[in-house]
Amino acid sequence: MENVEYEGGNKQRRVEKKAVSLLSDVAKRAPKLFGIPTGVEGLDDLFFTTKIEDGKVKKVPLGGIPSLAVVNITGVPDTGKSLMAEQFAVKQASMGYKVCFVTVESPAPFVSVGLRERARAMGIEWESIEDNIVMIDAATHSSIREDVNNLLNTMDYAIHYYGTKSVVIDSITGLYEAREMMARSIVRKLFNFMKKNYQTAIFVSQKRSGHEELTAEAAGGYAISHIVDCSIVVSKELIMSRFQASMYKMPIGSILRLMRIDGCRMCGHDTKTHVLEISETGLVRIGPTLQEFIKSRESQQ
Repeated sequence: MENVEYEGGNKQRRVEKKAVSLLSDVAKRAPKLFGIPTGVEGLDDLFFTTKIEDGKVKKVPLGGIPSLAVVNITGVPDTGKSLMAEQFAVKQASMGYKVCFVTVESPAPFVSVGLRERARAMGIEWESIEDNIVMIDAATHSSIREDVNNLLNTMDYAIHYYGTKSVVIDSITGLYEAREMMARSIVRKLFNFMKKNYQTAIFVSQKRSGHEELTAEAAGGYAISHIVDCSIVVSKELIMSRFQASMYKMPIGSILRLMRIDGCRMCGHDTKTHVLEISETGLVRIGPTLQEFIKSRESQQ
């Protein structure tokens, strides 16, 4: 820090001059914005940027989540969060990019089974990707799971030794179990780390069943959604009443899964609620908007 004397005053105050820049200078250091394919059918089309053409603003599909964004996927259990994270890792690995996968909930060997199944369902040869995914087993090693600084050091080693371009953490909620007062501090450190190391990141976070289904709030309160670049909220509705059956045009006992992009500060995005489907082979697909889905069901009856 440097001492600066304000004009017309005798008092000197310490300021961080390096933190002050003209926008024109900052913009020169800004990374290029482009889409990072997620491997989730229908999701990549929901992000876009804009351009001016003939004096009019035109939307241009980004073709994926924004590059170098930190994206939080949040929802209650059995809504496809981990499947989406695994599809992202497999897709990026299949494109020849190294991915750092931090598993917090389940030991790495068990996660590898899921990744293998996701690769098969996506039609991707396992042998072509297995050396492109770097596993960090925080589920087995409590020293990583319970000490965020140790986790950051371990990820720093993996990123620079293997040259990864993206990071998946499933789930960040497990990093502040029983100490949710620290959630904001932990998430902020992870966010800053991803930015410093130029990593596109997927954070999976768990919602309590008592939270509103289609909000970004997860365990740890609002710590996550206020910090990350983008929040994707997934939910499910169990059709158990005549009212629900009539509203969604589905039989009682059915499950309807939904997805909404709750916000993305780095680019434009679709704001509608979409139907989310999980195939028999365990692949997540983003379908039509809920309004379109209901209209389609009505026309079939």
